[in-house]
Amino acid sequence: MTQVWSDDDRLIPVTVIEAGPCVVSQIRTDERDGYRAVQLAFGDVKESRSNKPMTGHFAKARTTPKRFVAEVPIVEGEKYKLGQTITVEGFEPGMQVHISGTSKGKGFQGVMKRHNFKGGPGGHGSHAHREPGSIGQASTPSRVFKGSRMPGRMGGDTVTIRNVDIVRVDTEQNLLLVKGAVPGGKNSLLTIRLG
Repeated sequence: MTQVWSDDDRLIPVTVIEAGPCVVSQIRTDERDGYRAVQLAFGDVKESRSNKPMTGHFAKARTTPKRFVAEVPIVEGEKYKLGQTITVEGFEPGMQVHISGTSKGKGFQGVMKRHNFKGGPGGHGSHAHREPGSIGQASTPSRVFKGSRMPGRMGGDTVTIRNVDIVRVDTEQNLLLVKGAVPGGKNSLLTIRLG
C-alpha cells in the first residue's frame, strides 16, 4: 500500500496491484466442454519447475508455462484468441471493480478476536475475561447447537471487496492503483472483475 494525491489535493490510500500481462491459455466452448469460458494464465515459472503436461498445455497457446491459472466465464459478445495477451488497457481511472483474494491466515484465535465478543468482567473476582460465556442450554436440549460462534481457525477465507475505485492505471508496467486495502498479504493472487 501507498498513498497518492488526487486532483483536488486529497491524500488517497491506494494498493498497487500488478495486473498482467495475462495470457489466454485455453478457450472453453459449448460444443466441446458444455460451457463457455476462457482460461487465463499469469506469472512465469522456471523451466525446472514445469513438467511435460504443463509445458505441452502452454505450448498450444505459444507461451511459456505460467504459475497461476484461472477460468473466467465469457460474457456474451466477447471474443478471445488462443495466446492473446490481456493487459490493464481495459481499465480506466474512475471505474469500479470487484476484487477477490484469500485473506491473511491468523491461526487459532479466541472468540474476542475471531467474532468480536465483548468478553467477561475485567475485575472483581472474575476468572472469565476472554471467554465466550455460556454456550449451551439447560437439560433440554442439553447440547450445543451447530454453528455456534466458537474459537477456531481465523482467516484464510476467500473474500470479495465490491465496487473498489480505480485511482490510476500504469499501462507501461501493468499496474493498477485501487482505493483502499485488498484481501491477502503482499504478493498474493487476486482476481479483478468489472463492477
